[in-house]
Amino acid sequence: MTEPLFGVRREPSILAPGAVHVPDWLSREQQEYLLQACVDWSAANAPRTIVLPGGGRMSVRTFSLGRHWSPYRYDDDNATPPIPDWLVRAARSALTSAAEIDPAAATRDSGTAGPGPTGHAPGPAEYTPDAALVNLYGRGATMGLHQDRDEASGDPVVSFSLGDACTFRFGTPEHRGRPYTDVRLESGDLVVFGGPSRMAFHGVPKVHDGSAPSWCREVLGAEPGRVNITLRRTT
Repeated sequence: MTEPLFGVRREPSILAPGAVHVPDWLSREQQEYLLQACVDWSAANAPRTIVLPGGGRMSVRTFSLGRHWSPYRYDDDNATPPIPDWLVRAARSALTSAAEIDPAAATRDSGTAGPGPTGHAPGPAEYTPDAALVNLYGRGATMGLHQDRDEASGDPVVSFSLGDACTFRFGTPEHRGRPYTDVRLESGDLVVFGGPSRMAFHGVPKVHDGSAPSWCREVLGAEPGRVNITLRRTT
């Protein structure tokens, strides 16, 4: 983990059963590496604005690694960069860290909502995501409450935050409304959700523009916005 932000240590927390927030999980060096990787990936796979089936347009721009995502399915028909082995290893390590805080984070969808087999997923050492979504939040971009329900496996979702901080809203599997928990995610933070929270509604109602560490600007030569990388196993 990195040094505590401004000398204030932010402790890991359980957002809901099976959902864990680990502040400062990525070191500065790891964040720099990931940001540069995102620049390289996006050069080969241009980020796109997602148009939903109903005609709405998402305010974030997105590109995929591994299996290609489009609303609301994955396919292998579009050329996307593969998920590098080092990112799979990072996801396994992240899942291990989350499971130390709440073992339910490393389990499959409980079966109370959404698709997917129930019970224990393979251990963190066997976790093998086959798709990663990279979401790029420019100024004013948000993401409404939604479920990650396009994956058949029910394995946990691993999420890394880079750049600008955001307000992350985490609800329940039942509906978009209350109760939900709001937590501020900073650059380098980790969120994992699995088990009873695998199908929980979640979203980003606000990005705190201009809040990224100054070194992010040095890496990119521009304001980074918020960059979110989520890994999941789809099959």
